[in-house]
Amino acid sequence: MDLYNELTDKNIIRKINDRFYEKVYEHPWLSQFFAAVEQDFISAQQSDFIVGAIGGPKLFSGRLPSNAHPHMLITDELFDLREQLLIEAMNEIGAPEKLQAAWLRIDESFRRVIVKKSLSECKPRYGQEAFLDFSKPASRA
Repeated sequence: MDLYNELTDKNIIRKINDRFYEKVYEHPWLSQFFAAVEQDFISAQQSDFIVGAIGGPKLFSGRLPSNAHPHMLITDELFDLREQLLIEAMNEIGAPEKLQAAWLRIDESFRRVIVKKSLSECKPRYGQEAFLDFSKPASRA
């Protein structure tokens, strides 16, 4: 995929990720999974990942999603919520449809290795790492 070279604004991916992670860190449920991660770090890391995945420079040096999330109970509901916030961020920044479609395809390709049905499917990444499992906050009336 060489979509990266078609982008007129090479910074659009970082702009989208910055806006997306603002939404994630403001969200009462999703933010709990990121309490120990600096927002600017995760935004930069995910930008590098997507840039490389769509044909740009291969700068990503973090863990692939399958290796970064084994200790997290991420359900389909959480995965879908995250996707919705990403779509909102893409629309707010004005991402081209082709970029949106490619990015969402890439994200969706990781669903089966990230989503779990129960805590019993979680595994520590190292040692005695605690599993991340947060209850959905009650809706505000």
